[in-house]
Amino acid sequence: MSQHHHSHECDCHEHHHEHQQEHHHEHHHGGMGAQLRLIVITAVLLAGAAVIEHSCDLPMWQLLLVYLLPYIIIGHETLHEAVEGIAHGDVFNEHFLMSVATIGALLIGFFPGVENQYAEAVFVMLFFQVGELFEGYAEGKSRESIAHLMNIRPDVAHVINPTGAVEDVDPTEVHIGATILIRPGEKIPLDGVVIEGTSALNTVALTGESIPREVTEADEVISGCVNLSGVLHIRTTKSFGDSTVAKIISLVESATDHKSKSEAFITHFARVYTPIVVFAALFIAVVPPLTSYLIPHTSNLTSLPLGELEGVVFPTWLYRALLFLVVSCPCALVISVPLTFFGGIGGASRKGILIKGANYFDVLANLGTVVFDKTGTLTHGKFAVEAVHPDICDEHELLHLAAHVEHFSTHPIGAALRDAFPDEATDGCKVSDVQEIAGQGITAKVGTRMVSVGNTKLMDTVGAHWHDCHCVGTIIHVAIDGKYAGHIVINDVVKEDSATAIKELNALGVKRTVMLTGDRKEVGADVAQRLGLSEFHAELLPADKVAHVERLLSLSSLSPQGKPKNGYLAFVGDGINDAPVLARADVGIAMGGLGSDAAIEAADVVIKDDHPSNIAVAIRLARRTLTIARQNVVFAIGVKVAVLLLAVFGLATMWMAVFADVGVTVLAVLNAMRALRS
Repeated sequence: MSQHHHSHECDCHEHHHEHQQEHHHEHHHGGMGAQLRLIVITAVLLAGAAVIEHSCDLPMWQLLLVYLLPYIIIGHETLHEAVEGIAHGDVFNEHFLMSVATIGALLIGFFPGVENQYAEAVFVMLFFQVGELFEGYAEGKSRESIAHLMNIRPDVAHVINPTGAVEDVDPTEVHIGATILIRPGEKIPLDGVVIEGTSALNTVALTGESIPREVTEADEVISGCVNLSGVLHIRTTKSFGDSTVAKIISLVESATDHKSKSEAFITHFARVYTPIVVFAALFIAVVPPLTSYLIPHTSNLTSLPLGELEGVVFPTWLYRALLFLVVSCPCALVISVPLTFFGGIGGASRKGILIKGANYFDVLANLGTVVFDKTGTLTHGKFAVEAVHPDICDEHELLHLAAHVEHFSTHPIGAALRDAFPDEATDGCKVSDVQEIAGQGITAKVGTRMVSVGNTKLMDTVGAHWHDCHCVGTIIHVAIDGKYAGHIVINDVVKEDSATAIKELNALGVKRTVMLTGDRKEVGADVAQRLGLSEFHAELLPADKVAHVERLLSLSSLSPQGKPKNGYLAFVGDGINDAPVLARADVGIAMGGLGSDAAIEAADVVIKDDHPSNIAVAIRLARRTLTIARQNVVFAIGVKVAVLLLAVFGLATMWMAVFADVGVTVLAVLNAMRALRS
């Protein structure tokens, strides 16, 4: 409905707008049930008032009091909004339109020889509130703050004093150069350099990269990573405010301000339409009576239907002006259009696609660029064995031995090897002398053989002559009793429907598909080539991803309507590191199955089952929903113009006007419900 989406030019307007949104937000959360109760109470009181009117012969003013009760109950909020709009200089909104029309209808009965229109006045207001109820629904819950992002924010830093004692301090109070202790399973609170200890860090939260990063003395570490295995002593190099975590949090908070939101057609329409209607109604009320007084012959204008008002020229035209206001109230639009989007949101959610607001339909329907994060979006973000290249034994044997050695490893690569050889537990092999060599791999005795599984450094240590592999991925080398036995290629598996997703997007007219990843260049190139993407960029940090998205956004110039010529830009991601980019894109799409809370909060669209092919489904749904909304707009405006013309020539009654409005709305609402069928 109009004023909730205005982007007013001046500050006082903006303030008013914020207030309205706030007001509407409360209204939405606390008010849905209350509003429904008011509607029911009013309907009952209106029926009661009608009975009283027909059974008792009350004077006009007493009857007015009878009808005033339901009118105030249902209309107090609309009247309040209208007054507030006037106070803030935003006069022409639909609240004002309704208030003028209904107050006019309440008062017109006091003119000599005019029937009262009390019931109609209450009915119009009642119906308007039903529309508001629908809107509250269609608006849905506005996006909550990105509070979940604070999950990566460390709560405490263990500072080691010069005396060697450890004390817990708020990360914001730790000085540069302090020594902090990080135990396994804890988040690193500040950026720094390792001065003692070796460990593996889970950097998924920041880089989206699923391979844990091995760190040892003199390595730099960034805040927000989780320490997986060893105890680390770190000398801090940055204060909390400058640390990576704080930067990501502020990036996201400011990114939400940059949203390019396409304003709904209805807003523009209501903005122009409402003042025109009000002035047209004033014209109808004032000009014909004036002319008929000034030019006596024209008084026969009033001999159109409503002949009983012969000689009472002003009330006749005032009545027509009120009819004009009622008919012209954009009820049908204001209800059916948000309802169409609500239906679209419902239809999409049945398909496992969560769209967080009607304004994203327009963007989805006109996408020109889709930017993907790699890990967890186009790939599973989970390691699996892709190839086994044995040198001195068969594939089965090589996997079998490697799986046994990695049996006790907490590393994801160990898990991938165990998954590839699940029956190791029952084959009766005895594993002993397990030794983990930090940054190299693991050696263990399997039966009588000494098996070493790890990187090339480990092969050099045990004296095995290794050779490289033509495959892209993480290469795990294996040696048996110091002799090179072959290698296993482990990779992040590309999702089954990623290639289909890219094909479908291209078919729907998406010109550019881009992949951004923190992974190595050759891994990125391999995935991009397999999926047929138009471009890729690898080895990126969160800030680099934002920079790339900014660059892609700047490529597309705006058309006069404020739409990008090359279409809007969507970003698809699933990690905490994606939150800033999700918030910066025209529409952020999060993979919700495995995605982080921060990504899901920052995104505008969430795909619950992690299938990238659902992006194409979302685009098709958005286009269909917009088509239905357009049909409703054309139909409602067409019927209204027809009834308005009747009203001007006095061929319409208040009930006709109300029913024309109601009828149009019911039909438009039924059409809108089609959007629910996904």
